[in-house]
Amino acid sequence: MTSFPAVSATVVLVSPTLPEVLPTAAWPALRAAETVYASADLPEATRAALDAKAAPHPDELVRASRMVLVTTRPDDPGAAVLVRRGAAVIDTPVPPLVRAVEVMDRLRSPGGCPWDAAQTHESLLQYLVEETYELLDAVEEGDRSAMREELGDVLLQVLFHARVAAEHDTDPFDIDAVADELVTKLVNRHPHVFTGAEAVHTAEHQQQRWEQLKQAEKRRESIVDGVPLGQPAAALAGKLGQRTGRRGVPSDLFPAGSDEGAKLFRIAAAARRAGIDPEGALRATAKEFARKVRAAERAARAHGFDPATLDADGWRRFWPRD
Repeated sequence: MTSFPAVSATVVLVSPTLPEVLPTAAWPALRAAETVYASADLPEATRAALDAKAAPHPDELVRASRMVLVTTRPDDPGAAVLVRRGAAVIDTPVPPLVRAVEVMDRLRSPGGCPWDAAQTHESLLQYLVEETYELLDAVEEGDRSAMREELGDVLLQVLFHARVAAEHDTDPFDIDAVADELVTKLVNRHPHVFTGAEAVHTAEHQQQRWEQLKQAEKRRESIVDGVPLGQPAAALAGKLGQRTGRRGVPSDLFPAGSDEGAKLFRIAAAARRAGIDPEGALRATAKEFARKVRAAERAARAHGFDPATLDADGWRRFWPRD
């Protein structure tokens, strides 16, 4: 085995997503260094702030003494040679959210995953809906482990869409722009928290103020502007009932027809005005009905009957009484 003389060097690994953030442990080495080098992948602003020189060829790099190499890549050729020669390595702790962005970027970039690279906003919509409902189910079941997993899956959809958006030809934006817009919205919609404006003492008052501020901020012409029409029908009817109720639209103006759609709308809209989520209430009832169907089927099998052969009286016989 060939041995190499040890080098007096330090390799500082920074996050490719946050290359301007250096760990505290790196600063003593940077202050003591005769020369600071930066690999080619380090942004120019970071190089300038460190007064760093462009990293030379690895053969020349190993001849330098008391030097620091700052890079975003552990597999950087110069860093790899220095580490083999015994250079100290200072890694930058990467927050999990930043790491998630980096992983998504790697999957989407050349050399990553072909399936991920082929996706569009439109092709991802089905997964956004599915993951949202899986999270909803985990919350309703009180399954903490599933909630943690499903929240991650919903977060993946946000990261994925933001990464796709960053590639747009004329109007690109990334996850930082998404987060920045969210922060601005939260601050603007909570002036009582961040600017010392009028006090808000109840959740109901805050909800009213939120809607008022949103209406003014978005310059909406109608009280129903911004209601997503693609949501499930019961939720949509409930949201329209709630939104119009806040502006004094009387319930006698609800659809008055005798058809099933009109009747369902009136029920869902009235429920939401009464503070009941019609979508959640209907889903809970449906899930309970499904539970009883399964219980009846189990009971039938326990008595030697095939559930597929049950008639109306058979279903009534084995239907659970609870």
